[in-house]
Amino acid sequence: MQTKSYTSAVERQGVDEGLRSFMLKVYNYMAGGLCVTALAAWGTLNTPLFNLFFNQTGLTGLGWVVFLAPLLMVFLFNHVVSRGTTGQVQAVFWGFSALMGASLAPIMLIYTASSMTRVFLITAGTFGAMSLYGYTTKRDLTSMGSFMMMGLWGVIIASIVNIFLKSPAMYYVLSYISVAVFVGLTAYDTQAIRNFYYDSDNEDSILRKAVAGALSLYMDFINLFLSLLRIMGDRR
Repeated sequence: MQTKSYTSAVERQGVDEGLRSFMLKVYNYMAGGLCVTALAAWGTLNTPLFNLFFNQTGLTGLGWVVFLAPLLMVFLFNHVVSRGTTGQVQAVFWGFSALMGASLAPIMLIYTASSMTRVFLITAGTFGAMSLYGYTTKRDLTSMGSFMMMGLWGVIIASIVNIFLKSPAMYYVLSYISVAVFVGLTAYDTQAIRNFYYDSDNEDSILRKAVAGALSLYMDFINLFLSLLRIMGDRR
């Protein structure tokens, strides 16, 4: 009995260490993606690239390509994760992060640097707390995740409608709803990523799923940051 108990404890410890290592990979990739995004945004704003992507009336033709490219790359990423090599998965992730940064460059002209820094720190704290909850909770968050996804689609549809309505009130209401949605999705996605580990069968699978998980959390962080920035950011 003691031998079986000791063996079970060793196996649990091995799983826990493997899971911690896996989650560390996820967070490292996510942090790396955020750094690439920040550098790409700064580089776009402070080089001739900005004039290629943006003009006084808005996006140029090339700018629209850059703006829509991250959305297209999400679909490409899902395909590469399931069929591509580890190197291809990583390349698409870093490319996505860079293009996202280029498309977000104009926000650095809209909001003050101090308010962006403040909102970033608030986002990081909120994200960290909810991700920790998603990692440690014993509660199944599947139903909450489904509800948050429905809320996300509602926000997307309402945002498209508000492009034509141009209602400031709806703009702020949608921003608050977006915060709630991405706070919930952060916890749900973290739990789902934790479960990815138990579904992996080899090192290559673990690495590809780590990058896929990093993209999910990266998107939660970026969208949470943008939603909070619309509410709390100081315009120039």
